Amino acid sequence: MTPPPEVFISGAVEGLVDEAVANRLVRHVRAETASVYVSYGKDRLRDSAPGYNNAARFSPSLVLVDLDRDADCAPPFVRTWLPLPSPRMCFRVAVRAIEAWLMADSERLASFLRVPPRDVPPDPESLRDPKRAMVDLARRSRRQEIRADMLPRPRSGRAAPPTHPGWSSLPPTNGTAGAQRWPPAPRIVSPDA
Repeated sequence: MTPPPEVFISGAVEGLVDEAVANRLVRHVRAETASVYVSYGKDRLRDSAPGYNNAARFSPSLVLVDLDRDADCAPPFVRTWLPLPSPRMCFRVAVRAIEAWLMADSERLASFLRVPPRDVPPDPESLRDPKRAMVDLARRSRRQEIRADMLPRPRSGRAAPPTHPGWSSLPPTNGTAGAQRWPPAPRIVSPDA
């Protein structure tokens, strides 16, 4: 039996937490990450979206963006960003934010952060500020390295740290955790890839 051909997927995301999640999604579909471009902001990602869509004409691409409070739901938001997606484009919108997606798998996230599962909000998509809620969870972590990596520096004036190096070690998903609150990872590679 010959092994399946290697598939490489490029990605584009808003920030470092999104980059870690994009890498996990790509591995979940048994592909390799070619590269993930971090735009460090939604406006920059939106300006670059047509270019990523054009690249997806030739190879699989994933763009992952937070809905935040930009629209009531994802479909109209997607149409404004990418009215004609290329065949190999996987454009995914995290409602309300990628941190809400992560909180939907409360058991796994609690284990990663070393906090009690009951501390993870039960309805993360309804949170006004999922990023702040994630930082608050990290603040309660029993692991010093989580607190050091994921909390803003004292007196920095930031609600969240400028980077999240701790997210690079996100726990792998088994495809079933959080199934009641988070749909399974999307199919990223088109059938003819």
